[in-house]
Amino acid sequence: MSSVPKFKLNNGMEIPAIGLGTWQSKSDEVIAAVSHALKEGYRHIDCAWGYGNEKDVGEGIKQSGIPRSEIWITSKLWGTYHSRVEECLDQTLTNLGVDYLDLYLVHWPVPMNPKGNHPVFPLLPNGKRDVDHSWKLSDTWKQMEDMVKKGKVKAIGISNFSVKKMEEILPTAEIIPATNQLELHPYNPQHELVAYLKEKGIVPQAYSPLGSTGSPLLKDEVIVEIAQKHSIQPADVILGWLVSKGIVALPKSVTPARITSNLNGTIAGVSKLDKDDIAKIDGLAAAGKQKRFIMPPWPVDLGFDNWPPFV
Repeated sequence: MSSVPKFKLNNGMEIPAIGLGTWQSKSDEVIAAVSHALKEGYRHIDCAWGYGNEKDVGEGIKQSGIPRSEIWITSKLWGTYHSRVEECLDQTLTNLGVDYLDLYLVHWPVPMNPKGNHPVFPLLPNGKRDVDHSWKLSDTWKQMEDMVKKGKVKAIGISNFSVKKMEEILPTAEIIPATNQLELHPYNPQHELVAYLKEKGIVPQAYSPLGSTGSPLLKDEVIVEIAQKHSIQPADVILGWLVSKGIVALPKSVTPARITSNLNGTIAGVSKLDKDDIAKIDGLAAAGKQKRFIMPPWPVDLGFDNWPPFV
């Protein structure tokens, strides 16, 4: 079992630099995936209320036999609960079967109508998502801070926040977000946003680090060439590139062999990539390969580069 690197957060805690993503993982699959990952040496599981599978994640944790105290568990506040943070958190804690989280994130900077026509995705008559434009993100953040004070979470952070959205919470924040979880990979490196986070002492985390299903990233000629040079896999190159840059990587898989290779391969990638490799990967998006894979139809301006204009 290889040793997983850790990154220090702005509150002094250390987060494992590789975690298992659980988005779009089906019930029975996620139980086995989480249990296998923990037995193989993962110590970081990334989940969310909005994924609808936290009971199964909790069951996987239980089946692994690894003590809760050794596992970093992250979850996320869903948009319909921005005005009811503790209520959402309590559901997550119950579903996971734990009494605290290591890290709790605001999933999207988009408060949705808490009394809308659906608990997860309330819609307006025109079919657009029912956003609560009157609710301030700074008030969501105050309630997040209260969860730290109550001891229900050890650290709080954000997810899918641009600089524009961070500036809606930072001026009044008592606790600076520990992390910002984003779609980060060689085709969407968001270099300027990552530099801003580092300047503020906020650790970036990468979801969908290998792109989406059938992603072109694993076949990219530059990445394949670097993988061949070091006798490692293209996934190892991408994950190693992220962790080498101080970014937490959260690859999602339900395939046991892939779960294991993502962990060991990241560690191999970190040890083998040189500065020239990292510079080549850094330049891929600017050379014409810029591509986001995750762009939900939020009817608000999120403030991101390379995001379709909202209508």
